[in-house]
Amino acid sequence: MKLTGKEKVSYGLGAVGKDMVYMLSASYVLYYYQDILGVSAFAMGVILLVARIFDAFNDPIMGVIVAKTKTRWGKFRPWLLIGTVTNAVMLYLLYAAPPSLDGNGVVIYAAVFYILWGVTYTMMDIPYWSMVPAFTNSGKERENLSALARSCAGVGSALISIVAIITVKAIGTAIEGADASSKIIERTGFKYLALIVSVLFIIFTIITCVTIKEKSSVDMKTASVKDMFRALIQNDQAMTMVIAIVLVNTAVYITNNLVIYFFKYDIANISWQNDYTLFTTFSGGMQIIAMMILFPLLRRFWDTIKIFYISIFSALTGYLVLLGLALTRMKNIYILFIPAFFINAAVGILNVLVTIFLANTVDYGEWKNKRRDESVIFSMQTFVVKLASGIAALVASICLSVFSIGGASTDEVVTEVVKASDTAVIGLRMTMTIIPMVVLVIAVLIFKKKYCLTEKKLAEIGLELGKEK
Repeated sequence: MKLTGKEKVSYGLGAVGKDMVYMLSASYVLYYYQDILGVSAFAMGVILLVARIFDAFNDPIMGVIVAKTKTRWGKFRPWLLIGTVTNAVMLYLLYAAPPSLDGNGVVIYAAVFYILWGVTYTMMDIPYWSMVPAFTNSGKERENLSALARSCAGVGSALISIVAIITVKAIGTAIEGADASSKIIERTGFKYLALIVSVLFIIFTIITCVTIKEKSSVDMKTASVKDMFRALIQNDQAMTMVIAIVLVNTAVYITNNLVIYFFKYDIANISWQNDYTLFTTFSGGMQIIAMMILFPLLRRFWDTIKIFYISIFSALTGYLVLLGLALTRMKNIYILFIPAFFINAAVGILNVLVTIFLANTVDYGEWKNKRRDESVIFSMQTFVVKLASGIAALVASICLSVFSIGGASTDEVVTEVVKASDTAVIGLRMTMTIIPMVVLVIAVLIFKKKYCLTEKKLAEIGLELGKEK
């Protein structure tokens, strides 16, 4: 029986809330603690990366727990709800660091609550994506549901990218007053923005849990963590996708982490928040259009593997254009829309492809290893995305440290625009362009050499598994 429109919308709504939370953490936690609270950029980079290494052990364990769960409400929904509520609380606390903390106290606070945020995000994210194979048979319905969920996730990410900084300024100014320093305004603004996003996140997930029914219960064998790691290693296609996802997301997240510093300290005008919001509005809009319109359009003419190559080529084109602009003294933000078009269109399409490819590796793993480990494989999606954000944050923090960008003391009253030095500007621009290009090239070379799940191969696997393709 096919999913109803109501179920699809409800499932997509859960993705909107989920990625609103993720984007607020992934894109702004470094900026919040380093630029607003004055924590060392390198210290924050280490914290973010260590938290991701911790997830290497936490995520597969959560996959095992989900796989073993049996309740009257199903396997996935209980953890989806529990993870959402606890993660919403952790998100708020992450952006509500007490003003009395300073020095090592802020560092410890950031480390504790960022790790707890990652743990609770895993509790929610794994069951959410693991529901995709459980809802559908492989084929068009799964692909369409994956595309819908990814599109909705893109909407959630785009919403935060668009409204975050301008909302932070508006809320902070309304509460603290226009005469307060920019640091105090931003600190208060982030606190209450996190509260708003957390509440919306819980509401959206409740709608998902109430509406969605687990129509098919896959008979899964339980195994130890050691067995699960072995299964993942044996699934060469899942490992290929894990590596590709890490590399692609690392490239994108490096740019995402630094773009706010680019507008604040490179372009550096009094209305930088408005310029940043305009840019992120265009970028977020392009991702949504790519997921909802460009991907279905391209899918009419090419298979998913060819679309993957097209997307990588588009991203590389965007970075090449951005590199060319970086070698000039460009100040017109509208010119930046050109590389933003190519890069964000690619990101939107790749967001859809990732879930499709991972869902395909679930079937491949069942065919090869005689065990269907969808929770474990989808737990890797959670881990690799967070790992990529950790690596990217470390790269960005090294850039900020080396070139002394941002990070004013929390007791310093900052009311004017601060322009970075010429050396810092060059370093910032090169880090945002050259490193992501190199990482993307490595990703496409590994994918081309290792990934073999063509439509023909998937059809053969489906027939052998007795499934309808």
